[in-house]
Amino acid sequence: MLNRYPLWKYLLLAFFAVVGAIYSIPNMYKPDPAIQVSGDSSAKIIDAPVLAKMEAALKAANIEAFGGEVNSKTATLRVRDVEQQLIARKIIQKSLGDGYVVALNTASTTPAWMQSIGANPLKLGLDLAGGVHFLLEVDTDSAVAKRQEINADDMKEKMRKAKVRYAGVAALKDNQIHARFRSADARDEAITLLKGDFPTLVFTTPDNEQNEFSFYANFTEAGVREIEDYALSQNLITLRNRVNELGVSEPIVQRQGRNRIIVQLAGIQDPAEAKRVIGKTANLEFRLGASAETLVSNKEAFPYKDELMQMQRGNAELERQIIVTGDRVSNATSSFDPETNQPQVNITLDSLGGTHMHRVTRNNVGRGMGILFIEYKTRTQTVKNAAGEDVEKTTQYVERKVISLATIQSALGVQFRITGLDSPAEASELALLLRAGALAAPMHFVEERTIGPSLGADNIQRGVDATLWGFGLVVLFMIIAYRVFGIFANIALALNLVMMITMLTMFGATLTLPGIAGIVLTIGMAVDANVLIHSRIREELKNGASPQQAIYAGYERAFITILDANLTTLIVGVILFAIGTGPIKGFAVTLIVGIITTMYASVSCSRALANLVYGRRKNLQKISI
Repeated sequence: MLNRYPLWKYLLLAFFAVVGAIYSIPNMYKPDPAIQVSGDSSAKIIDAPVLAKMEAALKAANIEAFGGEVNSKTATLRVRDVEQQLIARKIIQKSLGDGYVVALNTASTTPAWMQSIGANPLKLGLDLAGGVHFLLEVDTDSAVAKRQEINADDMKEKMRKAKVRYAGVAALKDNQIHARFRSADARDEAITLLKGDFPTLVFTTPDNEQNEFSFYANFTEAGVREIEDYALSQNLITLRNRVNELGVSEPIVQRQGRNRIIVQLAGIQDPAEAKRVIGKTANLEFRLGASAETLVSNKEAFPYKDELMQMQRGNAELERQIIVTGDRVSNATSSFDPETNQPQVNITLDSLGGTHMHRVTRNNVGRGMGILFIEYKTRTQTVKNAAGEDVEKTTQYVERKVISLATIQSALGVQFRITGLDSPAEASELALLLRAGALAAPMHFVEERTIGPSLGADNIQRGVDATLWGFGLVVLFMIIAYRVFGIFANIALALNLVMMITMLTMFGATLTLPGIAGIVLTIGMAVDANVLIHSRIREELKNGASPQQAIYAGYERAFITILDANLTTLIVGVILFAIGTGPIKGFAVTLIVGIITTMYASVSCSRALANLVYGRRKNLQKISI
């Protein structure tokens, strides 16, 4: 017979329908607003007492909380609505104090058995379900001050090589360099030497000099702007790398104004982890250990990161001059020391950093070299404002601790390792931060909030209504125009939508409002395929073909036309996805997936139903089309 399908094809269609239904149902479960707490470092343990403290704080504030969950890294507590969620975050932050990252999150309500097979709700974009919004401010003043410190060290090096004698060179707090000499000739010679190497500096001399000759070096306005732009650009690149390491889909990381960066993470699963990694301003400085001959003004004392080592040795003294910093790290991986089985980080420097490290360590074998770990942290406190209301006040502070202070056994090159870390998690996090790139300047959170739909709940509802109205009108038209075959097409269309949602969910795609437009377009395209098939069947019947021959010819001969039309659209969709960003990419995703599902559901499902109803009739004289 012409129109017969083997049993395995019907079973395959049934399988797709059942799997599609199972993986689509989780989208009907609305997630609960929740508060998620994690430690400010990967080594911090979050246990049941922390969760109990959270629950007690909310109970005292008459905020209903439920569904508490805790593991070694995070604690999650659900609340009834978003308004309570915002208040609960402030209360929990105040209750727990420093050392914890309190973030806004959503908790899934999908049944556990569905989650166990990977049936999770479809990820929604910022314009549909929101996400997490961070506004960070870059401390560009710190970047300018750091550059002046480096310039001061470079000036000393150049004057030593040129044998220009100086009494002292120091970077002052107002971002200017002050150099002192014993004669006017030495000072003038130094200015002539340095002007060509420091084009962004303006050299000035005091008007009234008596026994001391000096100059001041200040950045030009263009020089300051260049450093600020570099710091912001470097931080943007680093943040994008860190977000990519987190695996967040379709993030937004962009500059705002002169010194701020916006980070928006749609459908994020672990905002506390994101906040800790994104906001972490961690860097390394490699310095020589201070010797007995080191001048007091050229050395600093720092505590050890390891508390036991701090108790045994006290503070570590390091020279002020920096060998290399973390921005010279080109790669970093975590592993274990084969001898002690302790966590370590394997460092690879770039060529310039490796050259500098080799030169310094080659001339200082036998001396100590300290690795200084620097973190710029924030502390949130609740204080009273002028009106007597409780408001949150965020202050920034710098924490500098020595990871290790070891003796240089031989000259180091581009590769070496860092030990003295507390845990494998801390080693992994440090490697991630260094691998993603060092921040050129410290940052702190200015604002954190959940993002509501950017086009408003009303527009979202209209988008859903448009899909339902489009689907309903198409269903009605197909039944009126093609009768029984219209019903076949409508069933295929429903399966097409289910398969599309299933594929988007399984591939981890993010649905945006433009993505809904792609779904509506797919509905029209899917129906278009069946219209071509049904028109071909009608044409064959008019030409005198039997009903069975007309059905067979309609599906066989229309398929090539359908394939060509969808293939050209698929090519356009791939190009949009490749070169587009944001809304364009969201539209392209649903368009591509919709074309793939349409090619199967609109042809195979519709034909299977036609074969099931009409294919076994030997003396078929008439069909309802």
